[in-house]
Amino acid sequence: MDFSLYMEDMSKEARAELTNAGYEELTTPKEVDQALTREGTTLVAINSMCGCAGGVARPAAANSIHFDKRPDHLVTVFAGQDREATDRARDYFEGFPPSSPSFALLKDGKILEMVPREEIESSMPMEVVQKLQSLFDEHCEEY
Repeated sequence: MDFSLYMEDMSKEARAELTNAGYEELTTPKEVDQALTREGTTLVAINSMCGCAGGVARPAAANSIHFDKRPDHLVTVFAGQDREATDRARDYFEGFPPSSPSFALLKDGKILEMVPREEIESSMPMEVVQKLQSLFDEHCEEY
C-alpha cells in the first residue's frame, strides 16, 4: 500500500470539513503569501489528521464563524499534507512554536493571537468555539 495515497484518502474528508464551511484552502507557499498579506483580519486554521485534536478543531472552525463578528478572511493549510504551505504559514506566526491543529488570527499579515494544539486537545468543540469567538469579538468587525 502506498502511504501517500492512503493519507490522501484519509485527509480528503478532513479537508472537506473546512472547505465546505467556507475556508479557502492554501496548498502552496505562493497562495499562503497572497492570502496572509491581505488587508483585514484572517483566521488560519491549521488542519491536521490528529484524531483527538483534529476532531475538535474542525467542528470548532466550522461553528465559530456563525457569530456577529468574524474575520474578513478564512483560510486553511494542512499540516503533514501540504508541508511547504504550512511551513510558509508558520513563518507568519512569529513568536509561536509550530502546532497542529491550531488557529492563528492575523491582521494585515501580522499575528495577533494563536490557539495552539494544547488548548484544543483538552477541550470540547464548543469551548474552542468560545475561545475563537472571544478573539473575533476583540479583533474583528461586525460581519
